[in-house]
Amino acid sequence: MDSCVALIFLSMIPLTTAEIVKLVDGGRRCAGRVDMFYIGQWLTVCDDYLDIRGAAVVCRELGCGEVLDVLSDAHFGPGPETMWSYTRACNGSESTVNKCGARDFEEKERICDTTEGAGMICSEVRLVGGSRCSGRVEVLHGETWSTVCDTDFDQQDAEVVCRELGCGLPVEVLGAAAFGRGEGQVWSEELQCRGNESQIHFCSTSSSLKHNCSHDSDVGVVCAGVRLVGGSRCSGRVEVLHGGTWSTVCDADFDQQDAEVVCRELGCGLPVEVLGAAAFGRGEGQVWSAELQCRGNESLIFFCPTSSSLKHNCSHDNDVGLVCAGSVRLVDGSSRCTGRVEVLHRGQWGTVCDDNWDMRDAAVVCRELGCGEAVDALSDAHFGPGSGQIWMVDVDCSGSESTLKKCHSALWGKQACNHSNDAGVFCSGVRLVGGSRCSGRVEVLHGETWSTVCDADFDKQDAEVVCRELGCGLPVEVLGAAAFGRGEGQVWSEELQCRGNESQIHFCPTTSSLKHNCSHDNDVSVVCADSVRLVDGGSRCAGRVEVLHRGQWGTVCGYMWNMRDVSVVCRELSCGDPLSLDAAVPGSGPIWMSHVDCSGSESTLKNCGSLGWGKHSCTHLLDIAIHCSGHRRSKLTGGPHRCSGRVEVLHEETWSTVCDADFDQQDAEVVCGELGCGLPVEVLGAAAFGRGEGQVWSKELQCRGIESEISLCPTSSSLRLNCTHGSDVGLICSGHTQAWLVNGSDSCSGRVELQYLSEWGTVCDVSWDMRAASVLCGQLKCGSAVAVLGSDWFGEGSGQIWADVFDCEGNETHLSKCPISSWSHTACSHKQDTGVICSGSLMAVHEGRVRLSGGMECEGEVEVYFKQDWRRVLLDYWSESVASVVCRQLGCGSVFSFSSSSTSSPEHSHMCVTGFNCSGSEAHLGNCSSAQAVNCSSRDQLSITCSGMYFGIILKHINKTRCGNFIT
Repeated sequence: MDSCVALIFLSMIPLTTAEIVKLVDGGRRCAGRVDMFYIGQWLTVCDDYLDIRGAAVVCRELGCGEVLDVLSDAHFGPGPETMWSYTRACNGSESTVNKCGARDFEEKERICDTTEGAGMICSEVRLVGGSRCSGRVEVLHGETWSTVCDTDFDQQDAEVVCRELGCGLPVEVLGAAAFGRGEGQVWSEELQCRGNESQIHFCSTSSSLKHNCSHDSDVGVVCAGVRLVGGSRCSGRVEVLHGGTWSTVCDADFDQQDAEVVCRELGCGLPVEVLGAAAFGRGEGQVWSAELQCRGNESLIFFCPTSSSLKHNCSHDNDVGLVCAGSVRLVDGSSRCTGRVEVLHRGQWGTVCDDNWDMRDAAVVCRELGCGEAVDALSDAHFGPGSGQIWMVDVDCSGSESTLKKCHSALWGKQACNHSNDAGVFCSGVRLVGGSRCSGRVEVLHGETWSTVCDADFDKQDAEVVCRELGCGLPVEVLGAAAFGRGEGQVWSEELQCRGNESQIHFCPTTSSLKHNCSHDNDVSVVCADSVRLVDGGSRCAGRVEVLHRGQWGTVCGYMWNMRDVSVVCRELSCGDPLSLDAAVPGSGPIWMSHVDCSGSESTLKNCGSLGWGKHSCTHLLDIAIHCSGHRRSKLTGGPHRCSGRVEVLHEETWSTVCDADFDQQDAEVVCGELGCGLPVEVLGAAAFGRGEGQVWSKELQCRGIESEISLCPTSSSLRLNCTHGSDVGLICSGHTQAWLVNGSDSCSGRVELQYLSEWGTVCDVSWDMRAASVLCGQLKCGSAVAVLGSDWFGEGSGQIWADVFDCEGNETHLSKCPISSWSHTACSHKQDTGVICSGSLMAVHEGRVRLSGGMECEGEVEVYFKQDWRRVLLDYWSESVASVVCRQLGCGSVFSFSSSSTSSPEHSHMCVTGFNCSGSEAHLGNCSSAQAVNCSSRDQLSITCSGMYFGIILKHINKTRCGNFIT
């Protein structure tokens, strides 16, 4: 049987060519069957394992805009005969398929019929500088995005653009660079759409007559015309776009028919409830002066008639709100925030299979419905079996998606599940706002509306139930007088009368509140203890990880833990950045979690994947401990990255800027270190990152540079009493540099690629040495550096090329701990990309071996194993220091002499090697940089004579041949 590549994305042997994915047989570059390059051949991707996130990465890698559709069943025709591959998982944000992470489960062969090849369509138009559905129009022509001249663009063209992007109909076409001036070319063609095309690809074009059109004339488009604000994607305050301005709608001017059209236009099903009296908060700007008169069957409010409103005194207190059914709902539970999960697809509601259903999936559902935090993810038809279609199977959310439909799953309706496996969700009917996940202003869900609670109506027993329902332990403090800020909307008209032992406030009795004059100045707040803690570590931000479940604290098994898991706990505890993880002092009691699998974006550890509560095969000897950086008293703001920006310090709970005259290199070293941002690159004065607000700090830091945080630095009163925000100091730190090796035989060899401020680039070979390579190998847990190889030995990279980067001593644990002279771009080309071989690589067993031909142990013609072949060495540029390394490597003492040779070994190829750059102290020729392969031609080759056996060296005999092995 023919087979397709069944993958979430291919784990490929890196190529020297940039093309590893393409779309074919789609009639254009950005649409077609998805083919991937693997081990010398193009393979077709199986449709069961291409989802919207993976497709988004393909579109991005191909420079093809947004993903429009993912198609199955060989929509673009069957591909060539293909074979199995390894699985990879994209989260949708990667720049290329190669950067998608590896799956944790065991790689295995997967096959599918060639009639199941995946296809996809990417957009060749985008809107820039506004929102997803409004902005400057840019079209993809060849390989380049170009803007469009406003005189070459009309309403019909706009209709096609909005339709292609799934943004409804155009509301307004705007000229004169309304969304800012673009860059690059202004398109030389004029669109001539009829208005009924599905994509601009199908529109006719002609050469533009506006040869002098500039970016001052870039056209923009505003699509759609309504939005819901202050709730979820499908619920909130109704706002309409009129004349480029969003306006609210008077509740007296809005009825059920208007609601039907708004919900339909937003893809949110049918209306559930129309709410008046600013139920989702008071809007800003204008209240719309027109009244919608929809019949209810229109596809967009654009098609609804309007008349002048008679409610001339309508204010934002009368802003109308709307709750639509959305594309997901909870059925047969005790409230709209509890029940069996059902999704709307092709106009029909269906259930979700509980395979792999976990708290991350539940968190997305609760967020989409505006139902607070996920309390439990339920399986086995807990709320009774549904009926009809089972639409989604093997749902796999990261937990950060805005809607369940954006999570990966098997194709719609493809399942081997039955309704006894329907998934359910229990969401909280209470939330804490304005603080952290477990502290903030108390808001309760009443009907469809979140309301605050009067502080006089709330006591310790009520707080115990709120903290328990949110999985936040016990209450620490109940705070009145709007301690976490004044809320919006209504103050709840009920008074909770919890006994304190209820599992949810839904089970607490209530009575009508007697505090009729309670306002948002009296909003109550709660601080809970949280559901995770660190113990036996010396501070609240270090120690053994323990979680609270069913009222009992238990430990977490460290199996499969990584820094993503650590980052979730540090964030949940407001303990700064993750620093390390280690074995813990063994705990006691239950082991609640094992095989924890966080994406890193979860708000709480409980939302991460795991085997399930209490399911494990661990002992307390495997309990995990972590170390977070702790509460920070400095931050960098206004920069392009968290490791650069205006310096601000926390003093008496207020953030203040720092005068540039009061800040020096030692202070900068402490700030960068405290923030986990490496070392300072540059200190900038004169408000280089913008003028701050509030106070300029009245103190001067006097750090020595060795402190771990600025709270440990001495201070003195500043002498710059007239320092203003025009003198705010800024700082650029090196950042927590990520690195990897690509295109090698394994992860411990390959071309060096570094990420600086979220941008990946290669390194020029003149800017890299063995000390930096040694640090990198250690950072990657690949042992020590064996060789630094220049001249694109591992193939040419793409993107930025970094120069003058690291000045390492060689004993640092991470590249970010090396001083950096600058992060600069260079005139180097990718032909000079540097590579590294670490001792942990299989390549280290061969590359850089040396032998002498001619029959003598310590005399003969030099041959080096280089680029997987034995090669003669040219005499050009050969030096005594290089010869010394060869003699030492062979165990032949010191160099006696070297000369030219014209003979050749029958084994070595027509290629030679030259350009070794050694200091003379290296133990191995592979440690010398800048070697390159060249054609031997008739040039002189090297012969060497060494002084004899050098007894200080021990040889490792692998092949029982003395001169073909490494020194150990």
